[in-house]
Amino acid sequence: MKLQKIALGFAAFTLSLNIFAADLTRDEIEQKLKNADKAHIADLRRKDFRTLDLSNLDFRHADLWGTDLRDANLNDSNLSDLNLDLTVMTRIHFARANLSNTSIFGVSLMDSDLSGANLNGSRFIANLDRANLKGANLTNANWGVDMKNQPMGLMRVSLNSVNLSNANLTNANLNRALMKRADLSGANLSGADLTMADLSGATLENVNFHGTNLNGTKFGFVKDKSIFSGALNLNAAIFEE
Repeated sequence: MKLQKIALGFAAFTLSLNIFAADLTRDEIEQKLKNADKAHIADLRRKDFRTLDLSNLDFRHADLWGTDLRDANLNDSNLSDLNLDLTVMTRIHFARANLSNTSIFGVSLMDSDLSGANLNGSRFIANLDRANLKGANLTNANWGVDMKNQPMGLMRVSLNSVNLSNANLTNANLNRALMKRADLSGANLSGADLTMADLSGATLENVNFHGTNLNGTKFGFVKDKSIFSGALNLNAAIFEE
């Protein structure tokens, strides 16, 4: 009887491991990517790739829509021009990854690492709270709200408590973004659109605001407003007293 209970317990433990096993191994994914091209896309839709090491791979000819990538390592991988809408990506590792012109909509990237990532021209409407974007390239990124297309109510990017230190946000669209307590020290915001964005409590040391649109932008208490030298619509910004 005791042996039977042990056997049943081992079977249950094995089953629990299988439940969380990835749908494909890294080798299998690499083979699919190797055989893929523009005419023959690697179908990786809705797969479970949690915790897998997928670093240094080229996914440009892959379909990852709806795939579970929680805690996965995609450092230094190429995902440019992909549609990653509704993909599950909490705590994902995208350090130095190429996400240029990539679309990520309706997704959680909370607590993720995108340090040094190339996000040039990307389109994000996602939750990136507490993410690491240190040194990331957000030039021409379109992370702002499209007010003409809000059938489900206001959906906007959330960057609360994000590390954007030394990031390049030149000409980025971040209108109505939530950026409370974000670290923007040393960031380049020249030409960026921060219309009605909320930067309450954000760290603004050595930020380049030249040409930045601050129309309706909300800040915490700022003693010396000379840090906004060259900014546009500073008189329309909102400061806590």
